[in-house]
Amino acid sequence: MRRQNLDAALEGIRRTLPTLRRATSYLPASLRYLFTTEVHAYAFSIAANVYLSFFPFTLMLLVVCRKWLHWEGAYNVVLDLLRVHLPVGAGSVVRNLSALVEGHRRLQILSVLMLFFTSSGVFLPLEIALNRVWGFTRNRNFFHNQLVSFLLAVLTGLLTLFSVLLTTAIQEFFAFFYGWIPSQGLGAAISRGLLEIVAVPLAVSIYFAIYYFLPNGPVPVRRVFPAAIVVGVLMEIAKFVYMETLPLFRFREVYGPFALSVTLLFWAFVGALILLLGAHLSAQNLEESHPTAEAARVLSSAAGPGA
Repeated sequence: MRRQNLDAALEGIRRTLPTLRRATSYLPASLRYLFTTEVHAYAFSIAANVYLSFFPFTLMLLVVCRKWLHWEGAYNVVLDLLRVHLPVGAGSVVRNLSALVEGHRRLQILSVLMLFFTSSGVFLPLEIALNRVWGFTRNRNFFHNQLVSFLLAVLTGLLTLFSVLLTTAIQEFFAFFYGWIPSQGLGAAISRGLLEIVAVPLAVSIYFAIYYFLPNGPVPVRRVFPAAIVVGVLMEIAKFVYMETLPLFRFREVYGPFALSVTLLFWAFVGALILLLGAHLSAQNLEESHPTAEAARVLSSAAGPGA
């Protein structure tokens, strides 16, 4: 019996190795893709608009939690997420956003309009890049892209809000047990761990929505979902590396009072590159699994008439 189990395990490894070799062979081509000029143009455009939309988006989340839901716990979870995920300057960002939440209603309406404008700026270059990666020759017209971009922004907001509310409910459930923990640091570590656990599935869900809905053509779920998972993991690794190596960039010495803006903008640029890398990896896998008509014709002619 043990011999049969061992043989089955070895057979599974033999079947997996070719797939791993193919997946490894995709990586050099995708890395070369990242160093093309058009990818950097797309990434810079995406990063600039992500930076512009980040503060209105976060402000709206805070307003919904405090002014609409009157849920102070959810409001604090949003602020904690900022403290966890911003590479630097989280204290300054939290103070400014907290002050804006108490601002006038006109300011909140302007935030919604700004979010509508900048969301299209994020998704317009991203759609063009994804269409080129998947081989779709036509892009959506401007108004269609505006509609899709706004719907994706709303979907992203709903996913984020659901994540925040879920995290808040879990934290309040465990709040009773915090009193039994002798170390306050251990309780804070558990709270941060909950934020990290919820943040990764949230990011994967957002990346999946972008990969699946944004291209102007059908994209198979079985290729998009693994790409979203890979990108989610790579983002976490990149965030850790970026935060650890940030002092080497010396942004404070070079940019002075603009160091925080440059830090966030550069991180958005790195994230855009990783997002495009994941799309290119999954598209290569797609092309191998579903040959184009031209490739099928070449294979048929090479096989000969007797095939």
